[in-house]
Amino acid sequence: MIRVLVAEDMRVLREAMVMLLNAEADIDVVEAVESGDEVLSQARVHWPDVVVLDVGLPGTNGLAVAAQLRKERPELKVLLLTALDKPGVVQEALRIGVHGFLPKGVSTKHVIEAIRRVHKGNRALNAELVGAAMEAGDNPLSRREQTILQRVTNGMTAPMIAREFHLAEGTVRNHITSAIQKLSAHNTIDAIRIAERMGWLDNHS
Repeated sequence: MIRVLVAEDMRVLREAMVMLLNAEADIDVVEAVESGDEVLSQARVHWPDVVVLDVGLPGTNGLAVAAQLRKERPELKVLLLTALDKPGVVQEALRIGVHGFLPKGVSTKHVIEAIRRVHKGNRALNAELVGAAMEAGDNPLSRREQTILQRVTNGMTAPMIAREFHLAEGTVRNHITSAIQKLSAHNTIDAIRIAERMGWLDNHS
């Protein structure tokens, strides 16, 4: 029996997935949660074999949860479902070492097949998503540049960012300028637009 924990914030999708998975003779959904903050605690309680995880969970996002699960329980299989086809999201998932990565639009049949594959120790990766991520290349931004651009996206000014990270204001502006140059952007807004489209902002911060 494959013990599965489902994490999906949309109630209708979550309940439908649980019903369909439980209809399979070899799958038992041991818990279903709606936020990233619940996944780790419930995984520690129920000890699932596979966690089916929506990337866009409220609270702690799916990528951050997947990274923590891989750290705490390397033997646990993580299958990510995403509505985000951003190359940076796929690249981060592969870096974390998830066992499966599928678009949310796939059929339940494909999800069930993927659960069985990863449980056996195989990979279940969507070829189109992985191909697009490889074609896009690596994220050119440093972690600091990603974090600062994310702060600007959140409405923070350079002086505010400088105070948060105990940096000189000029240093913050230099990081922003560097990000603009690396992304071949026209200005800060353009840099943010490009980074968001590629999934290259630091959404963990």
